[in-house]
Amino acid sequence: MKYDDFGQAYTTTDELCEFLYKEPALNIGDFLVEDWDQYNSAIKENYADIPLVKEYHPYPSDYSVDAFHKTQQSVWYMPTEYKTLDIAQHLLNLCKTDAELQRVGEELLLYQERNLFDLLRYLKYFVDTMRLNNVLWGLGRGSSVASYVLYLLGVHRINSMYYDLSIEEFLK
Repeated sequence: MKYDDFGQAYTTTDELCEFLYKEPALNIGDFLVEDWDQYNSAIKENYADIPLVKEYHPYPSDYSVDAFHKTQQSVWYMPTEYKTLDIAQHLLNLCKTDAELQRVGEELLLYQERNLFDLLRYLKYFVDTMRLNNVLWGLGRGSSVASYVLYLLGVHRINSMYYDLSIEEFLK
C-alpha cells in the first residue's frame, strides 16, 4: 500500500488483483488505485450493472492538503448548537485556576493559528455523543495527551499540566 498526500491508502491494480485473488469477498469499491483511468475503464466494462461499484475521480493534482482538510471538515455532521459554540469561551469556563487559564489560552492560540476550532467543536460533539450513548474509549494515546484542551474536552483522561507535558509535543 502507498499513501497519497491526503493520507488515503491506494494500491496498484496488480496489488488489487492479488488482494481479490486471496479474498474474493472483498469489495472492490473499498480500494483506491494508482491508475484511475485503467480502474474506471474496468469498472465501466465489468461492473456497469452493479450500482454500488462506481467510478472514482481523484482530487485534482493542484488540490492542496489544506483544501482537502477544509472540504472534509465542511461535511462533518454536527448539530447547530455545536457549530455555533464559542469553543474558546467554553474551554476557558472549564478552567479553575490561573495556571489552567494560562495554559488553555496558550493552546487556543495554537489551535486558532492552525484553523482547528471546528475540529475542537466536533470533538466536543463527539465526546458528548459518546457519553450520552455510554460508549467507552481509551485513556489517551500518543502525543494527543500533551494537549490540556483535549483533556478538558474529555478526548483523553491524561492531565498534561499535572505531568508537565508541553503542548509542543502534540502540535509538532
